[in-house]
Amino acid sequence: MTGIWELWRDRRGRLSPLRLAVLALLLLPLAKALYDAGAIANGARPLNDLIHRTGFWALVFLGVTLAVTPFRRIARYGNLIDVRRMLGVATFLYAAAHIALFFADQSYDLGKFVTEITKRVYLIVGGVAFLGLAVLAVTSTDGMVRRLGGLRWRRLHQATYVIALLALVHYFQQTKADLTVPVFAAGLFLWLIGYRLVAWRQGSSELSTLSLLALTIAVSLLTLIGEALGVAIAFRVSPLLVLETAFDIEVGIRPAWQVLAAGLVVVAVDAVRARTVRPRVRPAAAE
Repeated sequence: MTGIWELWRDRRGRLSPLRLAVLALLLLPLAKALYDAGAIANGARPLNDLIHRTGFWALVFLGVTLAVTPFRRIARYGNLIDVRRMLGVATFLYAAAHIALFFADQSYDLGKFVTEITKRVYLIVGGVAFLGLAVLAVTSTDGMVRRLGGLRWRRLHQATYVIALLALVHYFQQTKADLTVPVFAAGLFLWLIGYRLVAWRQGSSELSTLSLLALTIAVSLLTLIGEALGVAIAFRVSPLLVLETAFDIEVGIRPAWQVLAAGLVVVAVDAVRARTVRPRVRPAAAE
């Protein structure tokens, strides 16, 4: 049996290179914060810096968790499912650190903390997303799966999609100037949700390479249009101003093209793996 803290071992108790790699990925933000400790401490608002860092990484790992299901099929690597729980719990822990640091920023004043969260819309949205993550973390154990039953457990954990939407809204609301990274993140989340919707509509858990290409192009266009409309609403300008700079590299590479590039990498991986990995042939049932 594997001990609860032996995260580097698989269910059979063997050393897992995949788990070690994921564990290193999950600890990377902490290592980066330690490396930047001097700059953080000498900054105008050290706690605020850490609040933003933990919130950002919670969002990143939430996206990585959602990516496990499509990527295990695209890469033809079923073992990825073994690290989904690790990623989900880590997402909650970074979100918990995000909340704890915000509480510290309020001088550990519970009244002030509650007042801030309940009177600011973006904090209410973030708070609801955190509560959702807490529920999913508590029910992520094998024991809770057995208590709830597989079907109810899966339905409960489908709330991940709503939580992801709330987290993105929270991220957009607290970003005051450059929306490039939030738009890029939204495009990636849209691709992950789009994959599930297309798979559901087709009645197949695996999408063809052509379907992945079509999904990537569609999501990239939606990301470009969404950014144009969002900027138009936020800054009261014509959306055509954003669309006119879509191919102007001097202005910067638009998030839509970044989403397109990421999607094309996934399409390439699928094309290669489809030709190099032989499908498993199930033995015929005895007559």
